[in-house]
Amino acid sequence: MWSGLNIALPAVNLEFQADAILLSWVVTSQPLVNGVFLLPCGRLADIFGIRKMFVTGLAIYTITTAIAIFSNSMIMLLVCWSFQGIGAAIVFGNSTALIAAAYPANERGKALGIFVASLYMGMSVGPFLGGILTEYLGWRSIFMVSIPAYLLTILLVLWKVKGEWAAARGEKFDITGSIIYGLALIALMYGLSLLPEILGAGLILAGIIGILLFLKFESRTHSPILNINVFRSNRMFLLSNLSALISYGATFAIIFIMSLYLQYIKDLTPTLAGLVLVTQLVIRAVLSPITGRLSDKIEPRLVTSAGMALTFIGVLTLSFLTGETSILYIIVALLITGAGFSLFITPNTNAVMTSAGAKFYGVAAASEGTMRSIGQMVSMGIVMVAMAVIIGRVVITPDYYPEFITSTRVAFGFFSALCFAGIFVSLARGKLK
Repeated sequence: MWSGLNIALPAVNLEFQADAILLSWVVTSQPLVNGVFLLPCGRLADIFGIRKMFVTGLAIYTITTAIAIFSNSMIMLLVCWSFQGIGAAIVFGNSTALIAAAYPANERGKALGIFVASLYMGMSVGPFLGGILTEYLGWRSIFMVSIPAYLLTILLVLWKVKGEWAAARGEKFDITGSIIYGLALIALMYGLSLLPEILGAGLILAGIIGILLFLKFESRTHSPILNINVFRSNRMFLLSNLSALISYGATFAIIFIMSLYLQYIKDLTPTLAGLVLVTQLVIRAVLSPITGRLSDKIEPRLVTSAGMALTFIGVLTLSFLTGETSILYIIVALLITGAGFSLFITPNTNAVMTSAGAKFYGVAAASEGTMRSIGQMVSMGIVMVAMAVIIGRVVITPDYYPEFITSTRVAFGFFSALCFAGIFVSLARGKLK
């Protein structure tokens, strides 16, 4: 649904007339909530059961999706989308943990590859289907068609997934650490959206201080939501998570930027824009099972580093966009970026889960998911800062198209620099096998 809503953003903006920054919050709000809740929910899954938490997350996501249909303002849509983030945090944090718990280490990469391929097959349908639904039935129909799929998933999990996994059953839940962590992330992300104002810089500083306090508190508490010792003593786990942060930070905002670019600058319909964007997601879906199997046989750091290098080439190519750039150029750049991401993400997830050990599957999945969410927030934060500085808080109209293109190129320049640094971080993790 997320990829479908991305393609519908211009239609949403046409109805609610939001400025560029508020519009970007539609995409940013869910990763922010994801980031706040992933670690606590991962810990709750280790205590109360991964399967139980997974079903709970699906139920929350389904209910909030139904409410979002009736949004009558951008604020109401943001609130619904944010609450969906809680359900998404539980679902996506625990889906990886379910797979890791169910499969042995020598088959885990293959299983994760199939999972990621399924995920991107769904996301591939999103822009195309979202474009058709938006063009002919309106953007609210995207929420409507999603609900039956969520209900079916709940029934399938209850019917087919037997047993329960709770490696930390009976241990206490760290409420204080969860609150410190959540407030720090909110301050950090909201501060990014306010830049270049002084208040934005102050909130970013407060967020950084909050993260440092959280890490100090977690190192001393008896039952933390984030076991700092796993990071301290496990270089593979630490650098695999950091690599995930960099990868998502460099790629998440691509669909958001290109959705606006294709519809505003290239004047494509939502359906045609969706068809262009789907190329990146299709290549991810095709390659993910292959890269998952590769990570069972070859050192993950070699596969992930090659993927990061390929992503760097694709993102760098996008940094040269102009108003006259051809659609073919864009499709090739998206294919390169999608192929690079596929080479990176499944082997990297395999490295995170395998290096953590069975006792920490829930927290390991949550930590990798948290890196994803923080990376997504950083990615959107870079876009918001670029737009705030270059365009300002205005509705994007033809008068501001030159500034929009400039902000797009600046954002892609930052993303390519992140990818380049990520190559070396990925190589430095050491050997897993």
